[in-house]
Amino acid sequence: MSISLSSLILLPVWISMAQIQQGGPDEKEKTTALKDLLSRIDLDELMKKDEPPLDFPDTLEGFEYAFNEKGQLRHIKTGEPFVFNYREDLHRWNQKRYEALGEIITKYVYELLEKDCNLKKISIPVDATESEPKSFIFMSEDALTNPQKLMVLIHGSGVVRAGQWARRLIINEDLDSGTQIPFIKRAMDEGYGVIVLNPNENYIEVEKPKIHVPSSSDSSDEPAEKRERKDKVSKETKKRRDFYEKYRNPQREKEMMQLYIRENGSPEEHAVYVWDHFIAQSAAENVFFVAHSYGGLAFVELMIQREADVKSKVTAVALTDSVHNVWHQEAGKTIREWMRENCCNWVSSSEPLDTSVESMLPDCPRVSAGNSCKFIMM
Repeated sequence: MSISLSSLILLPVWISMAQIQQGGPDEKEKTTALKDLLSRIDLDELMKKDEPPLDFPDTLEGFEYAFNEKGQLRHIKTGEPFVFNYREDLHRWNQKRYEALGEIITKYVYELLEKDCNLKKISIPVDATESEPKSFIFMSEDALTNPQKLMVLIHGSGVVRAGQWARRLIINEDLDSGTQIPFIKRAMDEGYGVIVLNPNENYIEVEKPKIHVPSSSDSSDEPAEKRERKDKVSKETKKRRDFYEKYRNPQREKEMMQLYIRENGSPEEHAVYVWDHFIAQSAAENVFFVAHSYGGLAFVELMIQREADVKSKVTAVALTDSVHNVWHQEAGKTIREWMRENCCNWVSSSEPLDTSVESMLPDCPRVSAGNSCKFIMM
């Protein structure tokens, strides 16, 4: 029979409880205190004690993976695809490893946008101070000056960032399936300026500051005896808290807090901000949007807030598995009518490409994306 490390750690506590329960009234108070402590120990969290360290490489090479000439992620030594269950029965550890790899891939895609697609990284807010949180978008050299055509790309919700449609497809399929790069390159080849939005980059994370709680003896005029009793209780409380914290957070993961980016604190805010400061200022006579999933909702919100301006500049909108809802978002009749004429929503379907798909909403037509449109499959 195997015994986990966490079971061995708790063993002295169970023994102590058994011994205490045989004692008198004083011992019963200790029993109550121990029971209270044990009730606050999350056994799921306790199992983290058996995990390997959450210490992962910060490069693809460190993970021993690379993208081959077909844009597929493969192990450098074996040539095999990425394996999620790297450690059996350690789902949380495997998930953390997957997330660490995902962060590296996000940076890798950013590099491709700049080096392979020749896009510029533009910091926002445009008037940000040196110290405040910032985000960014990507634009082609002619995004604001191209007099004819501008393509705007908006991804969906979740962990994806600028230039991505689906992280899972990048890892398990290839770069062409999971990124916006094929769209960007084709648009530029056909003479479009390009703007790539980054609607999920809404905040930065910083470590929570440690709060110092002064002891009661720091500035107290109480009698020394009373102060000593209070200090003793305080020390015992701290000892119990540290004991619990040791098992609640055995790997000492940092506690983080979020600092939101001004005027870009949500995908909807971000879409409006980029419209006001970039798209609306562009010289293009015809603006086209490609918006996936929650990106479609963000576009509809943009229309609600900037209806006249959007109608005057936007020629057509390609939605893919959009999750917008004109009723919940309270889009007016004039917006719904415009969407019927200028938008189309390609949705996941087993029907052949462009086959009409029934819709419950009175807005844009819905048609099948066909089996070849992999990127809409999240």
